[in-house]
Amino acid sequence: MELFAQTLLNGVLMAGVYALVATGLALSLGVVGIVNFAHGEFLMLGAYLSYLLFAFRGVDPLLSLGLAFLAAFLVGALTYHGLIRPVLRAPELNQMLLTFGLSVFLQNLALLLFGADTRVVAPPYQAATLALGPFFLGAVPLGAFLLSLALLLLLQAFLTRSRLGLAVRAVAQNRLAPGLLGIEAEAVYLLAFGLSAALAGVAGVMLSVMLYASPTVGFLFTLKSFAIVALAGLGNLKGVIPAALVLALAEALVSTYVPGGGGLVEAVFFLVLFLALVGRAWRAA
Repeated sequence: MELFAQTLLNGVLMAGVYALVATGLALSLGVVGIVNFAHGEFLMLGAYLSYLLFAFRGVDPLLSLGLAFLAAFLVGALTYHGLIRPVLRAPELNQMLLTFGLSVFLQNLALLLFGADTRVVAPPYQAATLALGPFFLGAVPLGAFLLSLALLLLLQAFLTRSRLGLAVRAVAQNRLAPGLLGIEAEAVYLLAFGLSAALAGVAGVMLSVMLYASPTVGFLFTLKSFAIVALAGLGNLKGVIPAALVLALAEALVSTYVPGGGGLVEAVFFLVLFLALVGRAWRAA
């Protein structure tokens, strides 16, 4: 029973990071209306930025979070302005091919610059644990969970209580009517896409300590984010956290209780994605 509870706790902690990354994808999909296959590469950017600052300047990952947020936001905004905006009215296949090509380009650029080896940020507290009765929580996963929760709450407050956030919600609901009220849809799109990238960049800093930085780490989380977003409902921010919990708990239980489960974890989110898409098709019919 203790093993089961420990497994659930580990899954819940990981769900926080999953929800943070998937919320960024849901934001770009729900507001801008584009399927961004390069979303995980903004996460990779945050992970490598954390690694470089730690390896060459000794900067603690906690201090890298703000810089990663700003850097990923800037790169996301420039990506929107230079690449995404010209294809917003193009067929969806063209949009998907563009973002997929951007993903491949950024992965190979990282491979050229950093090589294929994984890089880990190892601050002194990386292996620290906290005892909670008979259970043990990693200090880094717990901190990542709390930070992800705080960022998601701040995003919710921004979207519901600020004029700019209300403008984002208005454009997401109706792309034409807000223009009659003086809301610049292009500026809202740029802001939403930049925030989407920034959330992924912050998650990348966390994962550089929890897991590693590598050219392909972003692609893995892109797939998981798509599974979560499909399960939550495309563009539905409120459903992201429960969907992230479903995926993270499923992965944790498979890894713990299925012999050789590590090789089956990747199949879990594909199953979740398949069931989510079948469920949406069934409801639509």
